[in-house]
Amino acid sequence: MHKQRASKRKGEKIKREKTHSHASTKSKRNYITLLGSEGSKFQLAMAQPWVKKDDDRDDEADYSPFLGIEKGAVLQEARVFNDPQIDPRRCSQVITKLLYLMIQGETFTKIEATEVFFSVTKLFQSKEIGLRRMVYVIIKELSPSADEVIIVTSSLMKDMTSKTDMYRANAIRVLCQITDGTLLTQIERYLKQAIVDKNPVVASAALVSGLHLLQTNPEIVKRWSNEVQEAVQSRAALVQFHALALLHQIRQNDRLAVNKLVSSLTRGSVRSPLAQCLLIRYTSQVIRESSHNTQTGDRPFYDFLDGCLRHKAEMVIFEAARAITELNGVTTRELTPAITVLQLFLSSSKPVLRFAAVRTLNKVAMTHPMAVTNCNIDMESLISDQNRSIATLAITTLLKTGNESSVDRLMKQITNFMSDIADEFKIVVVEAIRSLCLKFPLKHRSLMNFLSNILREEGGFEYKKAIVDSIVILIRDIPEAKETGLLHLCEFIEDCEFTYLSTQILHFLGIEGPKTSDPSKYIRYIYNRVHLENATVRAGAVSTLAKFGAMVSALKPRIFVLLRRCLFDNDDEVRDRATLYLNTLGGDGAVVETAEDVKEFLFGSLDIPLANLENSLKNYEPSEDSFDINSVPKEVKTQPLAEKKAPGKKPTGLGAPPAGPPSTVDAYEKLLSSIPEFANFGKLFKSSAPVELTEAETEYAVNVVKHVFDGHVVFQYNCTNTIPEQLLENVTVIVDASEAEEFAEVASKPLRSLPYDSPGQTFVAFEKPEAVPAVGKFSNMLRFILKEVDPSTGEAEDDGVEDEYQLEDLEVFAADYMLKVGVSNFRNAWESMGADFERVDEYGLGPRDSLAEAVDAVINLLGMQPCEGTEVVPSNSRSHTCLLSGVYIGNVKVLVRLQFGIDGSKDVAMKLAVRSEDEAVSDAIHEIVASG
Repeated sequence: MHKQRASKRKGEKIKREKTHSHASTKSKRNYITLLGSEGSKFQLAMAQPWVKKDDDRDDEADYSPFLGIEKGAVLQEARVFNDPQIDPRRCSQVITKLLYLMIQGETFTKIEATEVFFSVTKLFQSKEIGLRRMVYVIIKELSPSADEVIIVTSSLMKDMTSKTDMYRANAIRVLCQITDGTLLTQIERYLKQAIVDKNPVVASAALVSGLHLLQTNPEIVKRWSNEVQEAVQSRAALVQFHALALLHQIRQNDRLAVNKLVSSLTRGSVRSPLAQCLLIRYTSQVIRESSHNTQTGDRPFYDFLDGCLRHKAEMVIFEAARAITELNGVTTRELTPAITVLQLFLSSSKPVLRFAAVRTLNKVAMTHPMAVTNCNIDMESLISDQNRSIATLAITTLLKTGNESSVDRLMKQITNFMSDIADEFKIVVVEAIRSLCLKFPLKHRSLMNFLSNILREEGGFEYKKAIVDSIVILIRDIPEAKETGLLHLCEFIEDCEFTYLSTQILHFLGIEGPKTSDPSKYIRYIYNRVHLENATVRAGAVSTLAKFGAMVSALKPRIFVLLRRCLFDNDDEVRDRATLYLNTLGGDGAVVETAEDVKEFLFGSLDIPLANLENSLKNYEPSEDSFDINSVPKEVKTQPLAEKKAPGKKPTGLGAPPAGPPSTVDAYEKLLSSIPEFANFGKLFKSSAPVELTEAETEYAVNVVKHVFDGHVVFQYNCTNTIPEQLLENVTVIVDASEAEEFAEVASKPLRSLPYDSPGQTFVAFEKPEAVPAVGKFSNMLRFILKEVDPSTGEAEDDGVEDEYQLEDLEVFAADYMLKVGVSNFRNAWESMGADFERVDEYGLGPRDSLAEAVDAVINLLGMQPCEGTEVVPSNSRSHTCLLSGVYIGNVKVLVRLQFGIDGSKDVAMKLAVRSEDEAVSDAIHEIVASG
């Protein structure tokens, strides 16, 4: 150890000797950079030298010159501002300390801030430029009140008309920061002149100030349009940049004016690269907001973006390439030049360009993977890039764009790559590998082995959890991978340091293990946890053993032996669980309950919300009467929110349900079953994502969730009152179903009270023909009793008035009757389904902009889950096959094979083949397509 330390010191000494001659030429003063809100920089030299640690220490560190300063001492030092002979250097140091205290969150009382402000104003007597700049900064940070501003206004206005450009620019920034609308009208004339000033620093200061003032005094700033328009033609790069930004902000609410601005500037009058980047963004915005009709003059905007790819500035080239890749409905012809430019950036010597290019290509690969394949060779060279962010993006992009034949080669490269990156990057790679495995199920063996190998390596909790989650999802979605994956998880818990992961894996083993061909091989791994782990894991292992005993009769005697051994554990929870399960399974000689009761006890879900149970237990006071679980309320007090997922995204990890579609159906089902009016509707089939019925930032926010049963549809209206001075009572939604003839309203549940910012729900139920995909449009009117609330007391008035609020229309689509449920091997599923109820027909879809648009339209119409990545249409493809799977209302499995073709006139034809477990369902799918 001493030798190592001596060697290390020797190395440090040599290093210091090498750099001594270079270091001796530099001043050992500390510089602090203060950034003003307008982005200007001030470098302030501090008198304190660098303080080094003792040379005997292993490391050297630089200490802050502000270490240990106190507000009281600094305020005492601030008296130097009042000296008859001003010392600029000393005053600058004191101002720096004051600014440091403010940035660190130190608060000044009103009296303290006022005293400092008045003292600082006396420093205007000094003509020293460095001190004057510090005065400007401290005045802005102190934010003086309206009464105090008057004191300093005359000095600032004098500086604003000074012959010194530095004074003028900074005085403009400070005045605009601290003045109100009244004073602004007095200096408006000077600001207009400054915008067109020949000095670019002054002009930029006025323009940036205009951007800030536009938020508080928009009427005044909008009067500067002519001057700003003139500044856009400036030869100074920053002036043109700031002028364009301000001009767009002034016109942003006038779409026609923005179109004219973009049209005039795209003709080549912008010289500044920064302004050109802004113009590209505004052009993209115009293209997004305009229609797809190329005859309306939108086409030159695409040509402008394409022309920017040949600009001499790299930032402009990249901005144009990124804008093209993000355009809606971008064609292969438009995408190709952008991809080519990004490919050139991949081999750039500048890390920032390589990173920008590979990140953009990574996003493009999500929607146009075939377009990125030409860049694969360049990206493979980036796997060994010194910048680990670049390497991670490169490998994840390759995983998205690679084909089945390249999987093994990529895995070899990733193996060496994983040891050199941080956990946060490893998680991204693991998620990409999981997606690749779901895309190519036949490669599950090599990908599962890779995940298993990295699971044994060192890593943090989040990293290990990501790997475990991926293995769990692969087990659920790829039946062939189940037993291999379970064994990998068993080997992991043999040496797992995370209690949470161990318990979750044990729980998962208890669900999936008994269903395998040889459940007994998992018992050893589970029982080892009883001897080698902490109490929490031991308790989880006991529960898992009990599940094996309940599900596998042949193992029950062996399970009884193991559970009896657990009766002598030193932890109460472990002993209690062993006793409970022995009693439940009949291992203690007691009368055995029925198998159904045992399975319901071990595997069934709790019929009361855990949050309610927890609150009831907290409120329970021990007494002669034992705790009654029936006293726990079953109503869910808070709205169960549907998780927002990307289209087609699978549920992740051990928190996902063991089988079936990923949704909050269980939470919704408990909520609806607790309402007597809906208790007899049967099992909930599907709940939609919330559909907004109001615009953002309105007085009442309402969205609706559609709950579908076999013979009923329930609309859950989630309401929020955003007005503090109002209380809504007896809130209901009046639904007009005149355009939905197959629906009949049968029940409703009003909301008693809706206070401010407290979400609540009201329900309306409709009856429909059973197992029929009835569709229709519903108009909605929110009706309530409005009561005024006293802001001071928070109490509502006794009397209220009836009021109504019109909501957006709501539609029930055919897709609402289909659950997205994927299959791991579509070919096997298709063949096993059989052709008994197969229905095949051909349809003309009419003219479409692209084949991808037609594929997306049919997928959205049917509401089914794309399989094996077939939702992605290769570029320049004239034909495409898409595979879909799902579960139709009535729990009928459905498989669909779509074959598309597009001709020269962009007319799309489609062949639809449907297989299901019910002939009527196959016919219904064809009817949906024919009527859609």
